[in-house]
Amino acid sequence: MEQDIINDYQQRALLAGQEATKYKQLANTYSLLRLSIFALIVVAIYFGIILDSFTVVSIAFIALVFAFAWLVSRQSKYERQKQYFDDLQKVNNNEVASIQSHANIYNDGSRFASDKHFYTADLDIFGNASLYQLVNRTATSTGNNKLAQWFDKPSAKKIILPRQEAVKEVAIKNDWKLEIQTRLLFALKQDTDQLKNLFKYLHLPLGMPGEKWLNIYTKIAPYLFVTLLVLAWFFPLVRLAAILVGLINMGLVLSKAMYIKKADLIAGKIGDTLANYAGAFKRIEEEQWQTSYNIALAQQLKADQTSGKIKELAELINKLNYHLNLFVGGILNLFFLWDIRMVIAIENWKRQNNESLETAFDVIAEFEALISLAGLAINYPEWSFPHIDDKPSYTLIAKGLAHPLIDADKRIENDYELDDTFKIDIITGSNMAGKSTFLRTIGINTVLALCGAPVCAKTMQVSVITMISYMRIKDSLNESTSTFKAELDRLQMLLAAVENEPKIFFLIDEMLRGTNSVDKYLGSKAVIEQLIKKNAVGMVATHDLQIAQLETKYPDYVRNFYFDIQVKDGEMLFDYKIKHGECKTFNASLLLKQIGIDVEAE
Repeated sequence: MEQDIINDYQQRALLAGQEATKYKQLANTYSLLRLSIFALIVVAIYFGIILDSFTVVSIAFIALVFAFAWLVSRQSKYERQKQYFDDLQKVNNNEVASIQSHANIYNDGSRFASDKHFYTADLDIFGNASLYQLVNRTATSTGNNKLAQWFDKPSAKKIILPRQEAVKEVAIKNDWKLEIQTRLLFALKQDTDQLKNLFKYLHLPLGMPGEKWLNIYTKIAPYLFVTLLVLAWFFPLVRLAAILVGLINMGLVLSKAMYIKKADLIAGKIGDTLANYAGAFKRIEEEQWQTSYNIALAQQLKADQTSGKIKELAELINKLNYHLNLFVGGILNLFFLWDIRMVIAIENWKRQNNESLETAFDVIAEFEALISLAGLAINYPEWSFPHIDDKPSYTLIAKGLAHPLIDADKRIENDYELDDTFKIDIITGSNMAGKSTFLRTIGINTVLALCGAPVCAKTMQVSVITMISYMRIKDSLNESTSTFKAELDRLQMLLAAVENEPKIFFLIDEMLRGTNSVDKYLGSKAVIEQLIKKNAVGMVATHDLQIAQLETKYPDYVRNFYFDIQVKDGEMLFDYKIKHGECKTFNASLLLKQIGIDVEAE
């Protein structure tokens, strides 16, 4: 199954590469034709001077300029198509790399990492080799933020269930999914402040003096100038009037250079970006959606005719950018006062449409996050969508549960059951037997389940719970915090969360390791007993067998589980399977012996 999925992506990448090569050749051909047209313009001017014929120069010049502009347009179109297929190839190759090695060209979410969060640091949610790196297919900064928000805290059941259906629908539209990723891939290299600056610009009027009469004149000017040029053909004296109007046109453009530059400073850099967004908006609007979640998102764009408006703004900005070509820009300003015309058109667009843009870009972010989750369903069809439980107590039942960040050929599946009840599970076991990994497996799959994603399990049923972990406790030189003080801070956070947050599910790995063994046991026992009094639910992994005795004292609340090892001919064999009861076999002395340290029994 996995190889079939990889083969599909590789075939898509191959076809995209072939298309990119075709459009590259076409773009190169039109580039050569542009050079030919430019040479013909020079020749026409030369013969016009030799023949002293204003008519020859005028006709040839105008015809060749329009031919040149048409060739520029065609070349730009082919270059955009080449770029699209280059990006499509990258997107498909990235899916192959993700399946094979969890590599990803998208952001790994390091900027969202926080050691003080309830669970994200301990469960490898953000950063290198994280869940976010595995899942993320959001290219925009707003998409990055949206996906991080979904991982940062559990959603309500009324949100999770429609989102699950939306993810499933996107997952069966892989062609559409890959196209949207391709259209937005440019945003990976985009300045994260670019859209913020655009939104500010759209709400800030340019205030160019004389805009009303200039708007009228720019509409009259081309007809006036062309009429004078035609009359100059028949009446040589009219040439002076044509030259005067041309100088006036250029003078007006130069007089407004400061305002044109101000508009160009922000808007001029984002024309192609908006054109790419317009394509993505259009594909969302055009797609036939069946789920209420996706219909509602697309409707927000359709109601505001977003793709058309964004495309219109992109075209206006790109037309303003014609002045970057001195030759083309000079001709357009001479005839049309082009820069002034485009700045006024952009200002008119701003007045009519500046309110709905930010909402539209949030829709893009939402679809990017859905696409990210859908990628899991496509790439790992053996995973399942969990059932979200709403019984009054705690439910977390899973069959074939495994860690999504461990390679499929190495990870071990386990079953677990907590069915509408309140329990604290004590998990004992040898070093490296799988205790910590199991806690993280429970935690990371719960994060996936409660944001609407499929989970790495055959089946899963889970309540909407808020997890808090106590696993990778670190000291801090900057904050003058010792390991033990850091542990106390984490315990304080846990106990406060149990008091104040709904349905806390805790994951504790080796409590109070920063103190002596006696205090460690007594302190751990006291903490667990306090959690029992508060009706708290969760798991405690420990090497301390005395903690397992709490099951005797609290038989209705505490359960014992363990991970063990088998020692055969001095070799340790791990099965990484969770079992009921407490561990009887430990391996610290064997591990020490392997590095040359013999431990004598007392």
